Amino acid sequence: MTEPLSTAVSGITLFDTTLRDGAQQEGLRFSVEDKLRIAHLLDSLGLGLIEGGWPGSNPNDTAFFQRARTELELTGSRLVAFGSTRRPGARAADDPLVAALREAATPVVCLVAKSDSRHVEKALRTTLDENLEMVRDTVGHLVAEGREVMVDCEHFFDGYRHNPAYALEVVRAAAESGASIAVLCDTNGGMIPSFITDIVSDAAAVGLPLGIHCHNDTGCAVANSMAAMEAGAVQIQGTLNGYGERTGNADLVTVIGNLETKYDLRVLPEGRLAELAGVAHAVGEIANQLPQARQPYAGRSSFAHKAGLHASAIRIDPDLYQHIDPAVVGNDMRMLVSGMSGRANVLLKASELGFGELTRDQASEVVELVKEREVDGYSYEAADASFELLMRDHLGLPTSPFEVVFWQASSHQTGQGRVSTTAVVSLYPTDAPDRLAGATTVEAVGNGPVHALDQALRGALIDHFPQVAGCRLTDYRVRILDDGHGTDATVRVLIDTEIDQHITTTVGVGTDIIEASWEALSDAYRHALVSGMKV
Repeated sequence: MTEPLSTAVSGITLFDTTLRDGAQQEGLRFSVEDKLRIAHLLDSLGLGLIEGGWPGSNPNDTAFFQRARTELELTGSRLVAFGSTRRPGARAADDPLVAALREAATPVVCLVAKSDSRHVEKALRTTLDENLEMVRDTVGHLVAEGREVMVDCEHFFDGYRHNPAYALEVVRAAAESGASIAVLCDTNGGMIPSFITDIVSDAAAVGLPLGIHCHNDTGCAVANSMAAMEAGAVQIQGTLNGYGERTGNADLVTVIGNLETKYDLRVLPEGRLAELAGVAHAVGEIANQLPQARQPYAGRSSFAHKAGLHASAIRIDPDLYQHIDPAVVGNDMRMLVSGMSGRANVLLKASELGFGELTRDQASEVVELVKEREVDGYSYEAADASFELLMRDHLGLPTSPFEVVFWQASSHQTGQGRVSTTAVVSLYPTDAPDRLAGATTVEAVGNGPVHALDQALRGALIDHFPQVAGCRLTDYRVRILDDGHGTDATVRVLIDTEIDQHITTTVGVGTDIIEASWEALSDAYRHALVSGMKV
């Protein structure tokens, strides 16, 4: 595309449904407190509409809207309550779920309405005419109550392909009764962009502003959202990080990145785009979901470079192998070092870590060292902290402010069937006048040998280096390297440590899983203590 669609405020509204549709993801559950915290984050990012849930459908959502009235102060976003049209044969004014929408007291209500004639007759078990009346009655009632009403046309695309005239009648009913927008939903997630473009273009003839709500069952949720926008949709619904049922919803992180950097459409307030990655990760922490390393724009790997050819070009101009400057969306470029790397990777990584310019010979020596270590099972592309220690050692720089005299971990089963684990660590500071006399020995118990070793090591260090109190082990991963060797195989252990909200990773390798774990664990603390001693 040679010309951007717009350089001004876009007129595209983002509708976040993380707290409702996203919460339907397998294994994901938000407490009321979680939902309040996430709503604040979404508001800080500048999303136009935040759907809080379905009041009256479950106690959790009802409690959220009750607390939101007094505790949720939004600075720019508007809170939305989700619900359905009234039941067949009833009146909207008398329907208890419609009453719950009124009581939620949100400025905006989003109603789900059946737009596939098969769902009307088989799921609702009512007539096509009655379904249209349900839309008119419920929308009209809530508009009369002073609410802005949006209508999610459920199964619209499947319904259109089966019975296009009826699907369009549902949109027309929403328009005639005062809805502000009809959102066309790919509820089953089975569409591809060309289908979306054609159908949205036809629906636009009704005259009501249109939105788009896509699921990712074909892997096309973001692409389908873009296609709908190009066909005239003015609202895009999705979830942060793509959370949602089955394969998830359109990921608003990717949608935002695309709209702002590819279409040049401003969908966030000025200056907020740089907060995109941070908010995505913060929501993931609250949701207790591991970050998606390969997530576009916000993922840790989305601007990571491993191939030596890439690194050589990036040394000349980072734009040669990056579609945008990662800082624009609050991310960073990362150089990975592995056996596939060349001198350019090492030179860039050295600069990134603060070592300055290495000579070509030094870089070549490090490349060969990494290749030798990888033969033994080490992997440094995901272990930046261990690679920094490796470089420091090769360059003759300090690698540890402490030396370990011995360590030990043991587990035994008690008479009651419980397993007790104890670890002992003895160490001394490298600058101690009398090293052995100055050694500190700590014994600790833990939930397994790695936890016990961590507790003992922290206890032995903290008197000499109180700053280790700010280190926290956040993840522990083991991989068997020798296929078919069973329990005597070589293993690789990766440990993530959080220091001042920054995650570092260390690696250990060995045939003894405890020994490999100790290497990764002790290196995590070594790196934490020397990382402020950059050249």
